[in-house]
Amino acid sequence: MELYVSRADACAIERDAERVRLAAEEQTRRGIPVRFLRTIFVPDDETCFLLIEASSAEAVRDAADLAALPYERVTAVAATT
Repeated sequence: MELYVSRADACAIERDAERVRLAAEEQTRRGIPVRFLRTIFVPDDETCFLLIEASSAEAVRDAADLAALPYERVTAVAATT
């Protein structure tokens, strides 16, 4: 999930991460497994990526909506080690 965060409001990153973590836990309790993994903040671009594991982008959007996060987009990604 991608959202914009002002460099001047770096505290928002932790606040938003906690909100989406709690929403993911609620989605999981409802039977839709969603797991918050971590955040990546790019201060020069004022962009924050919240990495969330779920079976679909829709499940991630639902968690973001539950957390009342004003996200710009949700995109599926593939990770390699």
